Amino acid sequence: MVMRRMRFSTGRQQPTRLGRLLTVLALGTAMFAGTASSTPLPPRTKIRLYVVQWMPTKGVYEQWGSIGGDFTISDAGTVSVPVLGSVPVGDLDDDGLAAEIGKRLKEKIGLVDAPATNVQILEYPPVYIVGDVTKPGEYNFSPGLTVLQAVALGGGEFRTPLALEGANEVTRLAGSLKELDDSITRSNAKIVRLEAEMAGATAVDFSHQPDKADPFAAAVYSQERVIFEARANSVERKAKSFAELRDILNQEISVLEQKTRSTDENIKSIQQQVDSTAVLVAKGALVATRQAEVERALRGYQDDRLDITTAIMRARQNISQTTRDLQALYDERKTEIASDLQSERAALVQLQVKRETSQKLVLDSLSSLGATRQEDKPALTFAIVRKENGTVNEISASETMTLLPGDVVKVTRPSLQATKPVKQVSVIHGADQASQ
Repeated sequence: MVMRRMRFSTGRQQPTRLGRLLTVLALGTAMFAGTASSTPLPPRTKIRLYVVQWMPTKGVYEQWGSIGGDFTISDAGTVSVPVLGSVPVGDLDDDGLAAEIGKRLKEKIGLVDAPATNVQILEYPPVYIVGDVTKPGEYNFSPGLTVLQAVALGGGEFRTPLALEGANEVTRLAGSLKELDDSITRSNAKIVRLEAEMAGATAVDFSHQPDKADPFAAAVYSQERVIFEARANSVERKAKSFAELRDILNQEISVLEQKTRSTDENIKSIQQQVDSTAVLVAKGALVATRQAEVERALRGYQDDRLDITTAIMRARQNISQTTRDLQALYDERKTEIASDLQSERAALVQLQVKRETSQKLVLDSLSSLGATRQEDKPALTFAIVRKENGTVNEISASETMTLLPGDVVKVTRPSLQATKPVKQVSVIHGADQASQ
């Protein structure tokens, strides 16, 4: 484990908040080391990344808050980390991904030792239960979940018809599907806007969207254009402010340099007076007090010269800081856009799956109206629709088979299969299309 290389200061000073945090993190890692899963991290898994580094000069660990944070593994099997960019996850588990990120940070930044990294799994992709269960839908995944446990999450075996009783129920279900459609439209529009911002475009183009003629979609696109322009103007104003401050500081340096030259001339002139006064005092033509007055004037000009030099150095330091702030403005904006884009794409996939699941729920409920009595029905059969290496496969399953994140569990009664024209695998297909 990466965390085993961590050491803490043993002096008499009180432990810092970060030190206490790292101690708890290290203890938690040690406690769960024996039960940690070596399962590769699937797409759409939400993780939390911690990155810390030992600072010998301070005797403490410091956390890299700008690099760590919450991330979601993309459908392409990558995670976008600040500074590193896209990091492929592949078959890595949480410990392997932490080690890979630490190694890449070491190579990227040029560190002697890799920083201490830790990846915490926040949430796995959900599993989906469809078919002859009481409550088909999306459910949270937990390691070790079996098919039978998934059926229990779905309310158990379907026992009574879920008939739509009256127009109110039909209207409610139709309204739910319409809300999902509207949410998908908004998500698609936001993704187009974020992609335009990431590309540095001057305007966002929705002309290629298939539903651009729909009034609701047109209103959503109009709102996204307003957001695009407002965000672009905000960054432009901040950048302009930094640029103007830098110009003012350059002008200040120019004026100070002119004052430096003038002061140098005054010093030269006073120095000549000091020399001539010293000769006259030596000859007895002037009193010594006159020489002291001229020397005081010389020291005054010399002090002014030092003050001007200090002011020039301070102005140049401010110029450097302003330049760094300007670059940080653009870097932070890029990071924010990349994070928002990744999250929105993951949200769009979930919306697509929810819509397919809700649509299947309506069809299953309608098809169940012609079901026979429970005691006349044959035993349930189970199948798992699973995406492996970019291919969607359907495999037969038993009650004790262990599920993986993102699996779709199909619960079917053979006698009712002919009444179910909609293929369950469309749930996964919809998710694939949304992620493209």
